[in-house]
Amino acid sequence: MIGNNCNIHPLSIIAEGAKIGDNVTVGPFTKIDDNVVIGDGCNIMNGVTIFSGTRMGQNCRVFPNAVIGAIPQDLKFRGEETTCEIGDNNTIRECVTINRGTASRGKTVVGNGNLLMAYVHIGHDCVFGNNIIVSNACQFAGEVEVNDFAVIGGGSLVHQFTRVGRYVMVQGGTRFGKDIPPYVMIGREPAAFEGLNLIGLKRRGFTTAQIGEAQEVYKYLYQSGLNTTQALEAIAANMERTELVGEIVDFVKSSQRGIIRG
Repeated sequence: MIGNNCNIHPLSIIAEGAKIGDNVTVGPFTKIDDNVVIGDGCNIMNGVTIFSGTRMGQNCRVFPNAVIGAIPQDLKFRGEETTCEIGDNNTIRECVTINRGTASRGKTVVGNGNLLMAYVHIGHDCVFGNNIIVSNACQFAGEVEVNDFAVIGGGSLVHQFTRVGRYVMVQGGTRFGKDIPPYVMIGREPAAFEGLNLIGLKRRGFTTAQIGEAQEVYKYLYQSGLNTTQALEAIAANMERTELVGEIVDFVKSSQRGIIRG
């Protein structure tokens, strides 16, 4: 089903079971499978392949040769019905690949307002939040979580099951397999804590008091000489549990892989 005021190139292939919203543009040599939903106002450029199970929101731009919703690169995958769910206002640049989910979570999710630059790969069952910037050629293994407003530098490699907190800045070329708690910068080899993402936080309107809270928390976690458990106990004993402090503490407590160290 194709909506109103669409501009569908005659050299594209759109399956009868696909649902295309209003005001959608589809370029030549693009293929859209059955069981795909494309929201209003999307621009799907030439040479794009969108596989069954993809759900795309409104006003997304998908650049040439991207591949969305392909089956997982996971030997445990047995053909189960899963989805690749992409929100509104995303920019998906050339040759990006986003796999759909497996039985583990059932879906891969990319939220709203994200910029995925060329040659990014997002593996099965990943969950990306909103307003994330991922630079060229970053590679995310399965079941990675990236939270809102994170910035991932080009060529970074992210191990499966790893989590990236909100407002994190990752230096280009970094490889990591530990969780990155909110509001920090990481870099070097091996990957290590580099301090608070001060520029990013100021740009996003964080107050001096909030930035001070975050700095105090990370002094306990990275500069006190305490192990993580001891640092969390010291934070609980000496700091008021504000919303920001609670977010960092809860992230660290819930980490299964452990957090990046200094």
